[in-house]
Amino acid sequence: MHSVVQQAALAADIGLYQVGLIVATLAVLGYVALVIGALISVLGSHQGAGMKLVWIVFVFIAPFLGSLLWFFIGRRSTRYPYRTA
Repeated sequence: MHSVVQQAALAADIGLYQVGLIVATLAVLGYVALVIGALISVLGSHQGAGMKLVWIVFVFIAPFLGSLLWFFIGRRSTRYPYRTA
């Protein structure tokens, strides 16, 4: 039979495990949402087919970094398209 202290420690360990599992699940879901959001955004952008392909490959090769760079750098370049004379 476990003592009260051992039972309390076991309950605390289980509680920390559950909190960690919830945090890890939310982190993975956020990561997946970021990558899918970046891919959808790239495909819906006004970039040319070649640049879309480059961004998609970059997102697949380096999902976290590629997605962040798309949202901070790539999307900006599509807001103000280059003008040709």
